[in-house]
Amino acid sequence: MSSAGLRAWQAAAFEKYQRTQPRDFLAVATPGAGKTTFALTLAADLLARGVVERVVVVAPTDHLKTQWANAAHRFGIRLDPSLGGRGVLGKEFNGFAVTYAGLAANPNGFRVRMERARTVVILDEVHHAGDALAWGDAVGEACDPAVRRICLTGTPFRSDENPIPFVTYAPQDDGSVASVADYSYGYGDALRDGVVRPVLFMAYAGEMHWRTRAGDEISANLGEPMTRDLAAQALRTALDPKGAWMPAVLDGANRRLDEVRRHVPDAGGLVIASDQESARAYAKLLKEITGELPTIVLSDEAGASERIAEFADSDKRWMVAVRMVSEGVDIPRLAVGVYATATSTPLFFAQAVGRFVRARRRGETASIFVPSVPLLLSYAGGMEQERDHVIGRPVKDEDDLFAAEAEMLAKAEQDTKASGELELGTFAALGSDASFDRVLFDGGEYGHDTFVQPGSEEELDFIGIPGLLEPDQVAELLKSARSKRAQQKKAAGVAAPDPEADRMAAHEETSALRRELHALVGAWHHRTGEPHGVTHNRLRSACGGPPAAQASVKQLKERIDTLRTWALKASG
Repeated sequence: MSSAGLRAWQAAAFEKYQRTQPRDFLAVATPGAGKTTFALTLAADLLARGVVERVVVVAPTDHLKTQWANAAHRFGIRLDPSLGGRGVLGKEFNGFAVTYAGLAANPNGFRVRMERARTVVILDEVHHAGDALAWGDAVGEACDPAVRRICLTGTPFRSDENPIPFVTYAPQDDGSVASVADYSYGYGDALRDGVVRPVLFMAYAGEMHWRTRAGDEISANLGEPMTRDLAAQALRTALDPKGAWMPAVLDGANRRLDEVRRHVPDAGGLVIASDQESARAYAKLLKEITGELPTIVLSDEAGASERIAEFADSDKRWMVAVRMVSEGVDIPRLAVGVYATATSTPLFFAQAVGRFVRARRRGETASIFVPSVPLLLSYAGGMEQERDHVIGRPVKDEDDLFAAEAEMLAKAEQDTKASGELELGTFAALGSDASFDRVLFDGGEYGHDTFVQPGSEEELDFIGIPGLLEPDQVAELLKSARSKRAQQKKAAGVAAPDPEADRMAAHEETSALRRELHALVGAWHHRTGEPHGVTHNRLRSACGGPPAAQASVKQLKERIDTLRTWALKASG
């Protein structure tokens, strides 16, 4: 089989494979770029040349097994997506599709099948083989006899300690090892080629008010810097369907969908929720806004895959789902998303964004509404970054210190979540308000120097961008909207500097530095076990000055720098 009819990157990867004929091949390509077509082209060629007799696809979910079988049929490859670990493959099939979980349930049974026939294995979203050591071992055991293995992934790899089978790793200068792709095709490349849509991230901030499990009532702005635990609580408050933040954001997202559907009549929207209760509540809010009940997809309910397929083939406006559509599910008409989940790993974020980037024709744009949380905004701003799978990476800086803290906190939460609710009381979201913050696009930020109210003319400057534009046209409109706001301010006149405002700015800087210092002290505690008070006293002894509550900006900065120095020395 030739590479005729393939996209440029698919043809280049196909021709590289033909030249080298490797047993193992890792292709890293952005969601929506066409990894399925590439892999099935290879499989069809290997079958036609007699290199293999059987094709096996390992996919993350049952829904994707069926999706692969349907796609393979178009290449003349007949896959059975319902074959169990001990079933018999019918003579009319060229192979089968299985989930990673299914493979792990009976690795020896699948190994025997691959020993009996020359097999090419396609490992879809192969990073799942690193989700658990048992899964990786099962994939390695079952697929070891395969004569060819094609590994695919479209999302950032993580840094962890579970190597992924059949992936090549190379040593790095810092003592770690990193995965090596045989062919890479990133989002930036795909955007330039018109293979994927440009994505606008609409960030919303707002005032949050909640009661902690300890009984303290706290107010904070979602767009302000704060410690990890406060940021998590503020985000949880924003996502509460009973507050004012979610209804305002859903209304803004629906108005954005209205604008897109002016040019793309069947464009659809997707809300990604944290849990089933929230998903049903968001669906109710959307019905109040649109008058139409959205499609609700809950992964553990019967018929979920059928509802996804039905939505994909319809022109319904909205679908609300819990995690199930975060990866691999193909709904090309999705154009507007709401990231309404507390899950904030780079892997999950990339999987979620991947549902919106697939282009059907040039000029279609995607818009994703996100909370104005620094971590999520950093992911949005780094869409074009490519990451390898890194094993054994040492902690070297304060960012890694926070990452280490997050991992330890996650483990602690798994162990104490149930008892914590009983011992410390119940977290309660008390209220929230939304304000439009900014738009992130192609590495740039466009917005206002102050938050604006949802439904305002300033917000509409950005929400009202047409749904059919080239990336350079999107950037031009965003710059125009920002310039318009600046001109309006200039025409209204700029007030003379206010000494009181300057004092307030200094006060805000001091507050931000105190929060940063407390966050670093917390991270140091989770890493070393040293009590917070002891660390603060050591810093005062080393740097001088009063307690943190009375320390000056200069003194706070000196303590922050000192603690960072300690962290670097401890890592070295």
